[in-house]
Amino acid sequence: MALLRIEKNNGIATVSLNRPDKRNAMSFALLKELVATAKKIEKDRSIRCVILTGEAQVFSAGIDLSDLNNPKNTAFAAWELIKPGQSLFQKAFLIWQNLPIPVIAAIEGYCFGAGMQLALAADIRIATPSTQMSIMESRWGLVPDMGLTRSLKGLIGVDLAKELTLTARIFDAEYAKKIGLVTHLDNDPLAKANTIAQEILQRSPDAIMAAKRVLDAMEHQPEKSLRLEKLWQLKLLLGKNSALARKKDKNPEIEFLPRQYK
Repeated sequence: MALLRIEKNNGIATVSLNRPDKRNAMSFALLKELVATAKKIEKDRSIRCVILTGEAQVFSAGIDLSDLNNPKNTAFAAWELIKPGQSLFQKAFLIWQNLPIPVIAAIEGYCFGAGMQLALAADIRIATPSTQMSIMESRWGLVPDMGLTRSLKGLIGVDLAKELTLTARIFDAEYAKKIGLVTHLDNDPLAKANTIAQEILQRSPDAIMAAKRVLDAMEHQPEKSLRLEKLWQLKLLLGKNSALARKKDKNPEIEFLPRQYK
């Protein structure tokens, strides 16, 4: 059985974690598949938006502890943690944040630990009010090491980030929405995600990519954000989709060309 189920529909790729018998827990094999799938999506310019979700009405219950506790994986995990650059555990999540297209997480059921870190790597998060969430790693004697220090930055204050991380407290999505971890509450998060994705598809794919790059820089590279605003605006003005966008405003039937920039 494929660990990820991918469905493409008119520019929207829905990527579903597909380990329903394990509540979509993140095995090492699934982490590798997340990286491989994101790389394929990045190269496919027909895809304009990604929705991340989970099968069986569960986003993810976190890391697969049977994989984590398996002595056969000890050497592999140790190498990933000491090698230069991003580990597999970081790349599997941050690669979604770095995609040149918007990523929306449609969340329900459980969103614990590694599942939470995947959701935080999305640009927009939609959850059912009753979704159970937790930065759970300290419960297992671990520290969040899947890019949380980047993906959580700017969403909540560091004091609250510490409280939720140190306690491994489980909270519902209504509280998550209140503090800023969730963008929208909806009883059908997948439908809401598709509605937002359809709105995004009405805009120039190059403008969407540039906006994501500039806004990410605002949070993670503030010293470069103003320069990037100018750089991307120049690229857009020289590109083909910008002119089409202005024509499309009066004639909605006009279609954009595939994304010009990387």
